[in-house]
Amino acid sequence: MRGKIVFAGLLLALSGSVAVAQDETPVAIHSDLYCSGVVTTESVPRSSYLITGEGSGYRITFDEGDYVYIDRGSDQGVKVGDEFSVVRPAVDPIGIEWTKWQDAILHKMGTVWEDEGRVRVVVVHAKTSIAQVSHACNYMQRGDVVLPFEERTPPPLKSEANFDRFAPPSGKAKAMVIVGKKYQQELGALDVMYVNLGQNQGVRVGDYFRVFRYTGTQHDTAYETPRFAFDVEGEWGPTFGFGAAPKKWDWMNMPREVLGEGVVLRTSPNSSTVLLTFTLREIYAGDYVEIE
Repeated sequence: MRGKIVFAGLLLALSGSVAVAQDETPVAIHSDLYCSGVVTTESVPRSSYLITGEGSGYRITFDEGDYVYIDRGSDQGVKVGDEFSVVRPAVDPIGIEWTKWQDAILHKMGTVWEDEGRVRVVVVHAKTSIAQVSHACNYMQRGDVVLPFEERTPPPLKSEANFDRFAPPSGKAKAMVIVGKKYQQELGALDVMYVNLGQNQGVRVGDYFRVFRYTGTQHDTAYETPRFAFDVEGEWGPTFGFGAAPKKWDWMNMPREVLGEGVVLRTSPNSSTVLLTFTLREIYAGDYVEIE
């Protein structure tokens, strides 16, 4: 009898723990939150930086677990155990616009800053410190900017079970997908994108954006020829022999295509960093977003 009572007690404890786990709201994971980057017009102090690191006679990059040297020491108030974020201004390595107005809008949004990771101080000298890379989003390199570490609040994530692919316009503020992290032009679930709505427009961490596309806008630098969605006239007839719409439809009088949604991880005055939590298909720079 005693064995049965103990077994029943274990079952009750287990079911209780499962219930607690089910009640917990999922949140963005650490790497999504601290490796997302931001586009901002705000001034980022560049006075502190990564000088170099161990093995600098043959190494130019540093990764998780490596020891690096920063240009701050006890004279600047640094103590053992202090943590710093390492960031770097990013430049598009290709420099070709994927969609109209992309460069102009991105310039107004500000500078793209990559998160490279976090370091923890282990030894302090008067004017320099030795820090260990405790988390790396990417490799770190000489000259990367070092900032005091600040905690970021992980926004709650909602279930995709109620995603509405035919959702009507929310009537709230609209903007565009300007570019993805590391200047990605094609994005999918769990990718990070930057949109041109931010704090000045009332966006907050935890807000959700719906991503959608107007049919046949031809704003993107993709393979489509003009009016491919409706009535392309080719050498073999309309749409290469596959028909044409009998009247002149365009993006202004056609249904929109809802593509996915994402949650805001970070905001700046005119930009938001958004983690795509669910997508039906690929999303491109130049697609549109609206606050849900």
